[in-house]
Amino acid sequence: MPIKVQSDLPAREILERENIFVMDEHRAVHQDIRPIQIAILNLMPLKEETELQLLRSLSNTPLQVDVTFVKVSSHESKNTSTSHLNKFYVEFSEICHKRYDGMIITGAPVEMLEFEEVDYWEELTRIMDWTEKNVTSSIFLCWAAQAGLYHFYGLQKRLLDKKKFGLFWHRVLNRKIPLVRGFDDMFLAPHSRHTEVPMEAIRSCPALTVLAESEEAGLFLAMADEGKKIFVMGHPEYDRVTLDGEYRRDLSKGLPIDLPKNYYRDDDPSNKPLLLWRAHANNLYTNWLNYYVYQITPYDLQGTPF
Repeated sequence: MPIKVQSDLPAREILERENIFVMDEHRAVHQDIRPIQIAILNLMPLKEETELQLLRSLSNTPLQVDVTFVKVSSHESKNTSTSHLNKFYVEFSEICHKRYDGMIITGAPVEMLEFEEVDYWEELTRIMDWTEKNVTSSIFLCWAAQAGLYHFYGLQKRLLDKKKFGLFWHRVLNRKIPLVRGFDDMFLAPHSRHTEVPMEAIRSCPALTVLAESEEAGLFLAMADEGKKIFVMGHPEYDRVTLDGEYRRDLSKGLPIDLPKNYYRDDDPSNKPLLLWRAHANNLYTNWLNYYVYQITPYDLQGTPF
């Protein structure tokens, strides 16, 4: 899939080295098709790393995807340069009058706080409410999934005894639903979090359909409103070394951290991490773009009511 980004976005050069087709604005305007409009609200502190991970994940269908990176105005990022944010990001107020085919809201390292204690919580709830009328289908990742489950359905998160960290086995449910089409019966996916929404609460919510879960890690994938809202409790977008970086960061800070589960060969952190989840991650985003965005969204995105 050609991904349309600004020509000087730093992630573009890396993607091109990986043989991923990236298109700039000049070439895109000469194609006589309507690109799929995807907004990404990036709440992660290392924004450039998350940009690269998500653009990789969106690169596996023949669709042309036009990505808009969005930031909240009620929080100042300390880990990404102001010049990068000003050049490649827009604030929600700049796009709130528009409509999008799809939206991704990322996780954020704020899970130890109550939702209302997060400094951009009020703005985030406005954005989540806005998606219901202005976005064909939205994906909520990790903390954003917990935030969405709380905001839309009142489901509370709870603190885990220790960090859920590593690769965990999941089983697929409701195989006939297109979002998990092509998945194996069991698959690995990354988790990195200190909180969870209990499975019993999720199962008791009639609006939610559970599509994949883990005996160890709980929910991985659920959806509501026939796919208009998709909740992903893990981090399928992570690249090979993301968990490794988190592990070594926590060690260097003296924080309690176990080896990431099922990650290093022979559980030896001197070995190169194993990449065991990329195929299913790509499948998830491809199914989302095809069945819940492209096949559903109107051609006249701005003029047709949802």
